[in-house]
Amino acid sequence: MAETSIWTGSDQYLCDDQLAQAFHMARVLGMPLLIEGEPGTGKTELPIQYAKSLNLELFVYPVGSKSTVEKFVARFDHVKYLRDSQVEVLNAQREEKGLTPLSTSGRNTENLDDYVAMGAAAMAYSSPNSVLLIDEIDKAPREFPNDLLYALSHRKFIMPESGRVVEIDEANMPAIVITSNREQELPTAFKGRCIYHYISFPDASMMKKIVFKHFPEADEDLVNKCVSLFYQLRGLGLERAPATRELLNWLKYLNSFDLEGALAKIEAKEGMGVLVKTQKDIERIKGKI
Repeated sequence: MAETSIWTGSDQYLCDDQLAQAFHMARVLGMPLLIEGEPGTGKTELPIQYAKSLNLELFVYPVGSKSTVEKFVARFDHVKYLRDSQVEVLNAQREEKGLTPLSTSGRNTENLDDYVAMGAAAMAYSSPNSVLLIDEIDKAPREFPNDLLYALSHRKFIMPESGRVVEIDEANMPAIVITSNREQELPTAFKGRCIYHYISFPDASMMKKIVFKHFPEADEDLVNKCVSLFYQLRGLGLERAPATRELLNWLKYLNSFDLEGALAKIEAKEGMGVLVKTQKDIERIKGKI
């Protein structure tokens, strides 16, 4: 039976009430949770930290511009199959000569499943009570989310060549989280198969809570100064506004110094390269912070 208790976060992840409700609803209904929002709002970390905190098996598929459902679900290794077929012919000849047969590592060409390499989707569907992350689906070709409609609706995948069906019922569906940075709009039919949630960028108060989740021993004055400067930068209309991960990386760097040294670096505005990522933005912040 899938894990359907309400999850409100962990020592490493702050999950607000609305996100917790959406995630719970998705798992109860056996539907994927589609999360959209700015980079650095914790979309990807949700399933990772959820799986970690409950000790659940996690499968991750990072989506790219060349992603296909075949890569996501499973692929048939035609090269290995051809090689083993040739080995079987050679072994028949070797047997006639009384020679030791060549090994195919236990594979049998009559069992096509031996040549199917399962992807993240097939492995998750074969592992009840697991977690599947489809990360940054908006980077995929348009046909990728459309090709997922059947699997999401029928909760099954058909393995290539062998035709074996990997199927799971609603009660044992993996917890599926799909993230998107909205680089392109997703098909309406695809969204209809998902529970939807948009993560707004946290305000300063929430951001401090997130920071202390990662750095519980951090000096409060240091955190306040970092967060204040961080939101000053975000308010300047930069080409590429700093995200949460940049703030955390900056704090990690500052924590390598004693408190006096770290505060001095903030005052001198050192380390801006971790927060500001383009030359235009570097020029834009001069004299403004």
